[in-house]
Amino acid sequence: MKRPKILVCNDDGIHGPGLPALISAMRRIGNVTVSVPDHERSADSHSLTLHKPIRIRKQSEGVYALNGSPADCARFGVLEILKGKVDLVVSGINRGYNLGEDVIYSGTVAAAMEATLLNISAIAFSMDPNGEDYHPAAAFAQRLSKQVLKKGLPKGVCLNVNFPAGAGKAYKPGVPAKLGRRIYGTEVTRRSDPRGLEYYWLAGRHVSGVDEPGTDVGVVAKGLASVTPLKIDSTDAAMLGTLSSWRL
Repeated sequence: MKRPKILVCNDDGIHGPGLPALISAMRRIGNVTVSVPDHERSADSHSLTLHKPIRIRKQSEGVYALNGSPADCARFGVLEILKGKVDLVVSGINRGYNLGEDVIYSGTVAAAMEATLLNISAIAFSMDPNGEDYHPAAAFAQRLSKQVLKKGLPKGVCLNVNFPAGAGKAYKPGVPAKLGRRIYGTEVTRRSDPRGLEYYWLAGRHVSGVDEPGTDVGVVAKGLASVTPLKIDSTDAAMLGTLSSWRL
């Protein structure tokens, strides 16, 4: 039986702590190629590198590091390395959640979305930043990937999966969930360097979430893995109707 071709991407880079476990799990079900950034590119969102050359370094057989964004890595991996012959793209396992509004900023999710734009089935995987053992999450990723390879996904849809920490030897079956609410700090930190020049940090305090039933935030708060289908088409159909009544 022909083994599926699986492309592994991430936004934590070639040294991402969740990458080895995901590669190992995917190699049990298919032929794996890895295309990841050469350093951490967290919160790169869905950016593409258009104004400078993309350079690639072969780390080992089938493993490549790029000086580009996570979306670059997915696009380059599908179109150039594997010449479009890809059955599944998996992204992660990210160190840190991608819940609720996080998906707007996430490079991990962007890599999966880029594959979806290229009509390739894709899944993004993320885990509690305090988790240390990625193998239970990777085992779940393997099971879910086998189902996606068998059943496929609707056109324009990818899956976003989040794992709580401390699940022990295995995660229970994943729970389908919609996106929840995340709460971000709004402070901008201003400091001065030794020369008296000002600089700023946007990173604030720890991001929290609203524990609502049926959401990814709520599912993870209960110690379960959340599985959320994400659509490329983010059109608000109700607002379309409202706009038709405006004088535009």
